Amino acid sequence: MAKQVSMQEAAALVKDGMTVMVGGFLSVGGANELLHAIAETGVKNLTLICNDGGQPALEHGVHEMIHNGQFKEMYATHIGINPEVGQMMNEGTMKVTLVPQGSMAEKIRAGGYGLGGVLTPTGIGTPVGEEAGKKLVEVNGKKFLLEEPLHADIAIIYGTQVDKYGNIRYHGTTRNFNVVMASAADTVVVQADEIVDMIDPDDVVVQGILVDYIVDGGAK
Repeated sequence: MAKQVSMQEAAALVKDGMTVMVGGFLSVGGANELLHAIAETGVKNLTLICNDGGQPALEHGVHEMIHNGQFKEMYATHIGINPEVGQMMNEGTMKVTLVPQGSMAEKIRAGGYGLGGVLTPTGIGTPVGEEAGKKLVEVNGKKFLLEEPLHADIAIIYGTQVDKYGNIRYHGTTRNFNVVMASAADTVVVQADEIVDMIDPDDVVVQGILVDYIVDGGAK
């Protein structure tokens, strides 16, 4: 059974040098309150795996940790909403690897399900392909890029409703990268809008067996 912890206890689980997966799509489905608590710990030298660089217009979110310089490296599908990411990349203060969004999801899935990688034609002949050092594999006369798995020490994800067993229900598009990331980290922490005794099995999107810690996000 997943353990319910305080915001400070959850934030303390992230240690210097860890690889951290962060769910969400810009402002949708992000564990923003927990990310703020992690930002305040001063943890550093992290590697971030996240869809994007967040929205600086919001009070809290992954952009806060980026601004603080807490990440040494980042894997993302797009960074244009947060100009600070591009600036850090150009200055060399944070290494940024851009991955096509579908490929990112599949790389994370491969990391979660023990696959050696996935083959995709996406990126062939572009800077995210062979120029990035990715292997070409030919199958039945067609060329594919080998996208290797992504795995993290810890995943910081979100849930609309979480029960005491760690089962998660999502509203609408808040599921985004949260679902696949729940399978691809050694430790999974979910920030819940609401914690309940039990979720109807038909509504469960992420099974509690994947979740280690639950934290109340304080949503009303």
